[in-house]
Amino acid sequence: MPLVGVVIGSKTDEPSIQPALDMLQQLNIKYEFSVLSAHRNPEKVREYGSKAREHGIEVIIAAAGAAAHLPGVLASWTTLPVIGVPLPTSEFKGVDSLYSIVQMPAGVPVACVGIGTSGAKNAALLAAQILGVKYEEIRDAYEKYKRKLAET
Repeated sequence: MPLVGVVIGSKTDEPSIQPALDMLQQLNIKYEFSVLSAHRNPEKVREYGSKAREHGIEVIIAAAGAAAHLPGVLASWTTLPVIGVPLPTSEFKGVDSLYSIVQMPAGVPVACVGIGTSGAKNAALLAAQILGVKYEEIRDAYEKYKRKLAET
């Protein structure tokens, strides 16, 4: 059963989120991957957010560009932690996405990482930290990753 739900708003966003998928695989964290647009199919986003916990999801990573509503919309439908990844899909190079994700109204928190592929990788690492509170094997894998990182 997947612990992390990775959601992007458009199939064209897949290369930008790939570092998150790679990192989740490296840490042996099961995930599911979905393409759901907050604007083109809001009912599917509502259903995903409201039923994620029932499917075993414990953390959601949501990547979006431009208006970047996907992380906030998902957060409005769940009490699970949502990590937003701003994508550089517009002429503003992701700054617009960053502001959209980080400036959520009180009561609808979304954790926000950096713009683009490095942010995607950090989203997976943040998910590992969150899950590591509960799952020893994930905590151990993350600690091993950090030790290797310190060696370089």
